[in-house]
Amino acid sequence: AELGVERRFVPESCPRAVRPGDFVRYHYLGAFPDGTRFDSSYDRGSTFNVFVGKGQLIAGMDQALVGMCVNERRFVKIPPKLAYGTEGVPGVIPPNAVLHFDVLLIDLWNSEDEVQVQTYFKPEKCPRTVQVSDFVRYHYNGTFLDGTLFDSSHNRMRTYDTYVGIGWLIPGMDQGLLGMCVGEKRIITIPPFLAYGEDGDGKEIPGQASLVFDVVLLDLHNPKDGIAIENQLVPESCERRSQTGDFLRYHYNGTLLDGTLFDSSYSRNRTYDTYVGKGYVIAGMDEGLLGVCTGEKRRIIIPPHLGYGEEGRGKIPGSAVLVFDIHVVDFHNPSDTVSITVHYKPSNCTVLSKKGDYLKYHYNASLLDGTLLDSTHSLGKTYNIVLGSGQVVLGMDMGLQDMCVGERRTVVIPPHLGYGEDGVEGEVPGSAVLVFDIELLELVSGLPEGYMFVWNGEVSPNLFEEIDQNHDGEVLLEEFSEYIQTQVDTGKGKLAPGFDFEKIVKNMFTNQDRDGNGKVTAEEFKLKDQEAKEEHDEL
Repeated sequence: AELGVERRFVPESCPRAVRPGDFVRYHYLGAFPDGTRFDSSYDRGSTFNVFVGKGQLIAGMDQALVGMCVNERRFVKIPPKLAYGTEGVPGVIPPNAVLHFDVLLIDLWNSEDEVQVQTYFKPEKCPRTVQVSDFVRYHYNGTFLDGTLFDSSHNRMRTYDTYVGIGWLIPGMDQGLLGMCVGEKRIITIPPFLAYGEDGDGKEIPGQASLVFDVVLLDLHNPKDGIAIENQLVPESCERRSQTGDFLRYHYNGTLLDGTLFDSSYSRNRTYDTYVGKGYVIAGMDEGLLGVCTGEKRRIIIPPHLGYGEEGRGKIPGSAVLVFDIHVVDFHNPSDTVSITVHYKPSNCTVLSKKGDYLKYHYNASLLDGTLLDSTHSLGKTYNIVLGSGQVVLGMDMGLQDMCVGERRTVVIPPHLGYGEDGVEGEVPGSAVLVFDIELLELVSGLPEGYMFVWNGEVSPNLFEEIDQNHDGEVLLEEFSEYIQTQVDTGKGKLAPGFDFEKIVKNMFTNQDRDGNGKVTAEEFKLKDQEAKEEHDEL
C-alpha cells in the first residue's frame, strides 16, 4: 500500500541530490511483482528525460526520484494508487497493478544552474589569465555526469585550439575557460542549456546532457600580442647593443608556454648563429634579439603570428606561443674592423712595430663571453711572428701594428678578419669574435718591403767574383749559402728576421738562377737595385 524505496547502490561522492523542479536523465527497468517486464529504457537505447515534481511522472516515481544522486541505483515499489490506479494502461499495465522499477540516475540539472568551475591545480605564477577574444590551446577529457567518457583531446594527441568568448565554443565552455592560467587544471560542469541543449550534437552527446570537462590550459595569446621580453641577466658593462644587420651567436632553450622543451642549442653543443633583423629567423626572434649585450640572458615570449603560425613546425604545434631563454655569446657587424684598446704604453715608445718586423709577444685569447681559448703564458713561451707575412690571421696582423716593446693592449677581431665562418675545429667556433690580450716583449726591425737580405755597408764591385770561390764562372747553391752566412756572421749583411735561413738563401739563389739550371752565371747575377734599373729602362 505504501511506496517502497530500496537504495541498492549509493556512490561515495554525492555533491548533489534530486530536488523537485530538477531535470533528470535516468535508465530504468519496469516489471510486475512476478518479474514480468513491461518496459525498459535500455531497450530503446536512450534515457528517460523528465522534470521531477511537475506532474510529468506517476506520483510514485516523482517521489522516489527525490534525493537520488547521479550513479545511484534504486529499487522502487509503487502501489497502484501512486501509479496507474484502477484503470491501468490498456494493453500494457493491468488495473490495480503494483509496479517495480530498477532505476539508475545518469544526469541531473536545474534550469537555474550556472556553469560550475572547480580548479584543482593552479601554478604559483600566473602572469596572465584567459580573457574574451584570447586564443587558447588546451587538452580535455569530456564526460557525462555519470563519468562516461564521450571525447578526449588526449586520445587524439592534439590540443583543442580556439578563440574564447566569440562564439566558437558552446556558451558554457566560453564561460568556463575565462580566468584560467597556463598550466591550470580545472573541472568545468556545464548544464545542457549552455551546451548542446535538447538535441545534443547528433553524435556522441544526447539531448539534455550535462557535460563535464576536465581541462588543462597549455597556451594562451591574443592576436594583438607583440613579443614579451624578460631580462634575466644584463652585464654591468654593456658597451654595445645589437642592431639590425648584426651577426649574433647565442645559445637557447626553446619551450612551449607549459614548459615543454622543443629545441635546445645546448643539446647540440653549438650556438645558433644568424643575422638579426634580416628575416633569417622568425619575426618574433628577429625583434627579440635587438638591443642585447654580449653575455646578456633574456627570455623572449613570441605569439604564434610572430612565430610558426597556425601550421607550426616539427615539434612545435600550430598556434603555439614560444618561449626562448637565450644567452648571447657574441655579436659583430660585417662592417666591423679590428678594435684596439691600449692599457699600457712605455714612456720611451720610439720604435713602433711595422710590416716585416720580427715580434715576440705573450697573449691570452678568449671569446667575447670570456671563454679562454689559448694562452702563451700556460705554454711558458712567447709567440713569434714576422708582422704582415701572413703567419697570423689578418686581424692580428692589423692589431700588432704600431706597437712598442713593453706595450699592453687588447685586440678584438671580428670573424671576417679572424677564422671566419668555419673557425678552427675543436678550438675556435665558427663566426666567433676573438679577444687577444697582448704584451709585446721583443721587436727586431725587419728589412724594407721586398728585401730578404741587405748590406750593412758598401757593396763590393767584384761581388760575383767573391761569391765564386773556385773562379769557374759559376756559383752553386752551396757557394752562395756559405757566402751569405759569412756576411751575416761578420755583420756585413742582414737577413730578414724570423725566417728560416736555408729557405731565405734558397729563395735568393732561385731568383738569381734565371734559367733554372741550378747554377748562377755572371750574366744572370744582378743586385735588386740593378734589376729595378733595368725594368725602368725597359719601360
